Amino acid sequence: MPEVNADLPDDVLLIDDELWEELLALTDGAAAECFQCGVCTATCPWGLVRKKPLSVRTLMRQAQLGLRAGDNSLWLCTTCAQCQAYCPRGVDIAEVFRGLRTIAWKHQQVQAGLPSLLWSLHWNDNPWTQPPSQRAQWAQDLDLPIFNSQMHDILLYVGCTSSYDRRGQRIATALVQLLDAAQVKYGFLGDEEPCCGEAALSVGHRPFFEEIAGQTARIFDEHRVSKLVTISPHCYDVFKNHYPPTGIGFQPLHYTQFIAQLINEGRLKFEKALDIKVTFQDPCYLGRINGQFDAPRQVLKAIPGVELREMIGHREDGLCCGGGGGRMWLETPVGERFSDLRVEQALQTGADDLVTSCPFCVSCLEDSLKISNAESLEVLDLAEIAAQALIN
Repeated sequence: MPEVNADLPDDVLLIDDELWEELLALTDGAAAECFQCGVCTATCPWGLVRKKPLSVRTLMRQAQLGLRAGDNSLWLCTTCAQCQAYCPRGVDIAEVFRGLRTIAWKHQQVQAGLPSLLWSLHWNDNPWTQPPSQRAQWAQDLDLPIFNSQMHDILLYVGCTSSYDRRGQRIATALVQLLDAAQVKYGFLGDEEPCCGEAALSVGHRPFFEEIAGQTARIFDEHRVSKLVTISPHCYDVFKNHYPPTGIGFQPLHYTQFIAQLINEGRLKFEKALDIKVTFQDPCYLGRINGQFDAPRQVLKAIPGVELREMIGHREDGLCCGGGGGRMWLETPVGERFSDLRVEQALQTGADDLVTSCPFCVSCLEDSLKISNAESLEVLDLAEIAAQALIN
């Protein structure tokens, strides 16, 4: 940090060349492509719920000049990529924000509550402050096999949320029913399943994330994992786009991709008609960030009696639930939650069920549904809808 000259006026900004160089290295120069058009600020969903929107353009300019963010606005970003979808230069804005957050950690300018998140990752190997010894407790009555590369085609990566969060556990149980119905040869790692580290990456603590990712990659190598299926799109994204290569390499799939594949191969069929109207919430990390819009809809289409009614703003234009970018671990005031708006949009379709395929989306949407007091709508994960259509 350059030495501050006390004779300078208060409104003079000093550019930190070392910080700029560091951010350039962290983000592979992503911020340099920005030409300050302001589309990012105009499309950011914070503008829908706050009088003062998140000025993404300002933060991008600060990044270009080597200036650190001076307030907590840096931690509002959900990394939903809505701004990136419209950016005329294709700037990886989320990566710039993660880089700015990495620098903020170095200077101890971090949103209150986030250090506790990292301590939980350190001591418990999960962000839910739960004991590692209880990671597989959700499956104690399911008799799930421990993964063996010589016996199983895929590793079912359950993830921290579906291992510890009771609502997420129901999603995992439904997915197990689907895999069993299709006679898939799979296993999981039980209490030895490691955290993917996405929570550390999302809040910008890159060194800690790289440590977690290296350890997890080594565990996958030891078990000779070549293909894994995730429940959370956040796990899928981090394995697909941010992990170091392993010795044998592994292919990550989100479960909606894998279920759609099983349907196309004739290995999974739904015999029970549900006779329901549904609308679908595209998870940001599955849809906009990884381009997977079709697989969930293919699964819904394959279920007899399901009528899909799209919300205002879907696929690339879908509204974020508000749980990404570390916001899942921070308190968002009532009235500033994207999921409140999403529930309203879902109600406008006349759907019976608001369906998604992300544990974070389920949690955020259910919280907003409770506030709305709408008794005509239920939030369900796609795996739960599909499991209902199986003949027991």
